[in-house]
Amino acid sequence: MARILLVHGAFAGAWCWEPALPGLRAAGHEVETLDLPGAGADRTPVAEVTLVAYAEKICGALAGGPPALLAGQSMGGMAITQAAARCPEQISSLLYIGAFAPAEGQSLMDLVSWAEAADDQVQANLVVEGDPPVGRLPIEAAKRVLFNASTPEQASWAAERLGPQPVAPFEQRVSVAAENADAFARLSRAYIVCRQDRAIPPAMQRRMLTETG
Repeated sequence: MARILLVHGAFAGAWCWEPALPGLRAAGHEVETLDLPGAGADRTPVAEVTLVAYAEKICGALAGGPPALLAGQSMGGMAITQAAARCPEQISSLLYIGAFAPAEGQSLMDLVSWAEAADDQVQANLVVEGDPPVGRLPIEAAKRVLFNASTPEQASWAAERLGPQPVAPFEQRVSVAAENADAFARLSRAYIVCRQDRAIPPAMQRRMLTETG
């Protein structure tokens, strides 16, 4: 049995894991979720939402218990990677679920520039506005892009709960402090490829998991 911390992707919040929690807990796992800064019920101002702020919140959540399996979905992969670079001693392993899996020095925007990301439907439907910039995904587009493998009822439930996504974390690169480099490199990693994913095309998922080992 494991301690598991689940980290959501862009536009979402801890709520997106609700359907998965009963089964995981019934299996005996200790499962936790959180709202990343600026997401869900977290009211961090947009100007303060950064990739480092994501990592700080994750590491803060991990600090209260034994090392955990840290799982990230979609953009949550960026967040868990930066958290692992910051507090590797609090993590037993990393799990990427159809997620961005960056190497040190890579940003989400670097990854979506790959040829394998050409069919990324989030980028195709994203509406960006404001200063600092915030991205939004229209409800009907979200149903097609993010919840294409869901029932209509599930897609509506989720799409209507999506919120704005600060753009800054998309542009910031993963950094690893020298004192954490060895522990970060030793962390075990696993990747679940989502073959119907319209946000991160499967070919892109496979390239990331190959390049990052």
